[in-house]
Amino acid sequence: MTLRRQIAAVIALVSCLVALAVGILVHQASVRQHTDQARKSAMTALDALLTGYDATGDLVGGWHAAADDPALPADLRRLAERGHQGSMLGPGPHGTAMWAAAGTDGRVLSVRIDYAEDARAIADLDRAVAIGAALSVLVTVLAGVLAADRISSRLRTAARTARTIAGGDLDARIGRLGRARDEVAELAAAVDSMSATLRSKLAGEQRFTADVAHELRTPLTGLLTASELLPPGRPTELVRNRVRALRDLTEDLLEVSRLDAGAETPELADLPLAPLMARITANAGVELRTDSDVVVSTDPRRLDRVVANLVANAQRHGRAPVLVTVHGTTVTVRDHGPGYPEEILHEGPQRFRTGARERGGGHGLGLTIAQGHAAAIGVRLSLRNHPDGGALAHLQLPGPAAL
Repeated sequence: MTLRRQIAAVIALVSCLVALAVGILVHQASVRQHTDQARKSAMTALDALLTGYDATGDLVGGWHAAADDPALPADLRRLAERGHQGSMLGPGPHGTAMWAAAGTDGRVLSVRIDYAEDARAIADLDRAVAIGAALSVLVTVLAGVLAADRISSRLRTAARTARTIAGGDLDARIGRLGRARDEVAELAAAVDSMSATLRSKLAGEQRFTADVAHELRTPLTGLLTASELLPPGRPTELVRNRVRALRDLTEDLLEVSRLDAGAETPELADLPLAPLMARITANAGVELRTDSDVVVSTDPRRLDRVVANLVANAQRHGRAPVLVTVHGTTVTVRDHGPGYPEEILHEGPQRFRTGARERGGGHGLGLTIAQGHAAAIGVRLSLRNHPDGGALAHLQLPGPAAL
């Protein structure tokens, strides 16, 4: 065996061991995360079911709630019959499910949360980790072999392009690295294929989100119209509120998909900032403090959307008073609540994640939409927590000469 092959074999062995260890750790962490989330959802649903049952004597809500469900796992049933609450993974009608049950009034009340999506997500992650591990092993072996070879420059070219793709530029391609058709060329083709596949999948997901949201608009409009015909009462009001919330979520999803696709072009104009912010804050119903008479170049409709979303987020998740301050070309929105969660401060807004529990519920789309519109009109948005408490959002607008 040549020295080159010996180096390749040693590096391959070490790489496989590391990839296996990382894959096992990632798999265990993913299973634990999904299981904990499903268990939390099931226990929350059970608490809601028990509350409704104590108040009305009937089973209310969804979650596949049932009394004395024959499909309930035997161990969990015995636990509930002894007067305890508990949850566990077990078989369900459509595959694995997370069950939660409790005993009350001689009956065993249970809820079931389907775990099939979580199982598929874990399987998808395992496949992705396996593919990533295989690519990592291949790259490492090639780097070891080619370190003593004249084609080290070709490896550096491939590495630079891979880093560009990892940085988010899915249009980057390695291309042909000379005339040779060896392992390095195969690696380049694989990375290019991966980049093209990732771009295609990302575009497909964006189209899927937009299509689903668009298709939901018509039935949701019909539901909203039908709900207005229901007789007055608390149940009717609950139905209307939920339908309105679903309609608003659909509109937000459409807006996010448009921002992701870059389908809208900002209409910039030079406008005095103080009067513009006075109109925006008046519509939002919050206090405005300004000492600015500057003119900025912006899209008033998009700026209105950005500030309105920041104010709505502050009103929903923070505490009064909510203050909007204009100083020069800087606009700040501050509340006096618990502040932004650490996840948002470190990673930025992410859709369908609101962060800490004390910031309340929601879909996490408001800040995402605000960030998208801000980027579209050249506004730098930064989120931080005020030293005296409360969330603080900074908007740095460009002046007329900046665009």
